[in-house]
Amino acid sequence: MKIGIVGGTGEIGEGLAMRLGPRHDVVIGSREAEKASASSTECMGILRGRGTPCILRGVTNQEAVDHGEVVILAIPFTHLAPTASSLTGLEKKIVVTPVNPLQKADIFFFAPPPEGSAALLLQKLLPPGTRICTAFNNVAANRWRALDEPLDYSVAVCGDDGEAKQVVRQVVESVPNLKAFDAGPLAVSPMIEAVTPLLLNIARHSRMKDVGIQFR
Repeated sequence: MKIGIVGGTGEIGEGLAMRLGPRHDVVIGSREAEKASASSTECMGILRGRGTPCILRGVTNQEAVDHGEVVILAIPFTHLAPTASSLTGLEKKIVVTPVNPLQKADIFFFAPPPEGSAALLLQKLLPPGTRICTAFNNVAANRWRALDEPLDYSVAVCGDDGEAKQVVRQVVESVPNLKAFDAGPLAVSPMIEAVTPLLLNIARHSRMKDVGIQFR
């Protein structure tokens, strides 16, 4: 599977690249191609040092879109609208959003846009025919790069295109130990995104680390 990671030089993007790279054709995107190239070189070095063959390339965000059959938006919520408006060619692409709109005061709390969720805002911003799915929303950011630790989490996937959801579930489960579950249409995305601040509050107040979810 050809996968393009937009905003791939952050903690989640690099971790996704290293987890998915050994099994897929992955490119890391950034606003700056040089930054993406440096990131891909670093990630390949880490994988090869572990004896894991992998080829990653660093490209611009637009080139990541052009490359990917599946495009993952590994960006903060504050960058979602400007990034989405800068990209072209997403019609009929499968676009995965792990984006969670949250804020921190005395507690972490869900702070969705008027549309109700990051995914529903993205649906408004992107061209008709874009196949939007949520996935990976509730995996702790720092766990992606912790390659010695299994990601023994459940991943809720929602979207309005059944075939796209099936493809995304296959991508999720290509990462060892991750288990994907069909959560229904994109209208469910506010529930999925709101779980992340809940997990952060549990971790903070219960003195736990990297709290995740499992469905059994």
